Amino acid sequence: MTMDGLPRIGVAGLSGRVGRLLREEIETAALPFAGGVGRDGDLAELASRSDVVIDFTHADTATRHAAILAEADVNWVLGTTGLSTEAQQAVEHAAVRISIVQASNFSPGVVLMTALARRMAAALPADAYDAEILETHHRQKVDAPSGTALSLGRAVAEARGQRFDAVRDSGRDGHAGGRRPGAIGFAALRGGQIVGEHTLSFTSDAEQLSIEHRAFDRRVFATGALRAALWSHGRQPGLFGMEHVLGLA
Repeated sequence: MTMDGLPRIGVAGLSGRVGRLLREEIETAALPFAGGVGRDGDLAELASRSDVVIDFTHADTATRHAAILAEADVNWVLGTTGLSTEAQQAVEHAAVRISIVQASNFSPGVVLMTALARRMAAALPADAYDAEILETHHRQKVDAPSGTALSLGRAVAEARGQRFDAVRDSGRDGHAGGRRPGAIGFAALRGGQIVGEHTLSFTSDAEQLSIEHRAFDRRVFATGALRAALWSHGRQPGLFGMEHVLGLA
């Protein structure tokens, strides 16, 4: 920590799209920039001079990063999606020692959309309203459905008292049969350089209600992650989400 109490912020994934924007945002805000590394860089060295590391790298790095940052006692803002069960367990284990803000999307708009999704799902029962989620991203995105789409689906399932893995329905193709009662459907589109679009619809025999979010600039993810990094500074160990950062939890 610097003399004026500001946290030293490191960036894992500095060469990526969001990583480059993070550096700009850190410097614009005149915050202490501890440096950055790429996906295969020396995170332990970066951690030694950081108070918090913002991480937008790859799902394959999460387990290793969790161990390094927990050992270094450095807080972690994790924006990497597509984590395996084992990697997620490593994140949760690290949260016993450090403060972690984990989010599939750092946009305030998406956080509010997820909160609304819970309220809508609780009011619109699964036996009468079919829940479907459509997401669209740029052609380079490697995981599908997106982490944000899955977070929306989990919010719907939790509000309805469902087990998400039991009602998730992705990748319909061919003679897939009729729609399963209570299922939460997912569809993914890829093309061009679309930053991110998500639509959640509830459809009954008589009506449809939809909410939609569109991101026009990746900078919204960088500013949100930086906000989370500042919020985590001095925080007790634990696993948090952007709903905590925004005061919604």
